[in-house]
Amino acid sequence: MLLHSRIARTAIALASVAVLAACDDATTGPAAPATAAASQATAPSPTVGADTTPEVVDAPSAPQPAPTVAKTQGRVRIYSGPSDVPLTPAPDTGRGSNIIQLNATASEDIGTYVADGQGRTLYRFDKDTAKPSKSNCNGDCAKTWPPLLVKGGGQIYPSGINPKLVGYVERADGTCQVTIDGWPVYLFDKDAKPGDINGQGVGGTWFAISPVGDRTTSLPEVVTTPTAP
Repeated sequence: MLLHSRIARTAIALASVAVLAACDDATTGPAAPATAAASQATAPSPTVGADTTPEVVDAPSAPQPAPTVAKTQGRVRIYSGPSDVPLTPAPDTGRGSNIIQLNATASEDIGTYVADGQGRTLYRFDKDTAKPSKSNCNGDCAKTWPPLLVKGGGQIYPSGINPKLVGYVERADGTCQVTIDGWPVYLFDKDAKPGDINGQGVGGTWFAISPVGDRTTSLPEVVTTPTAP
């Protein structure tokens, strides 16, 4: 029994050392920069006649404050603003992204609209409803106008949009579509690059969505001047 007790105590001690070592490894960061005193001790003395004018160094800008959770809906968290660190969404497997970015974007043609994190324009459909939220674009419609989907447990980071207006609605297929002031939002499959707004005014029912959920202004009509005969 005495031998077994010693073996047990030895095993526990070794395990404790291993855990401590792992914690030390996890908490050990890069070497701290040299202190001002150390720098002064090793710095060479200025020579007589040398220019001793202090160098003007711009003060670093204040860091972007980390956003806080402003609202939760189900397991989806809507934050108070854009993320303060780069975001890398997980691959979309057809159920939506785990990270959604919404950005208010200025346009001379249609006013301020909302784009996603890749700069793609987001649209609303007049045949949907906002109160209560309901999407009426399914089947072939949803192929042309893919809904912006968020996964359960996902995160939404709005910039220039009141986070209280952001949420989601469950679609007929069980996926969760992002909403702004209750309006489901969509992409347009004919927008080829960031900033395209080719879906504006299509069918008189599709419009880029504003940061408060309204329709944006219609594109100005292109007036062609006939050439002289």
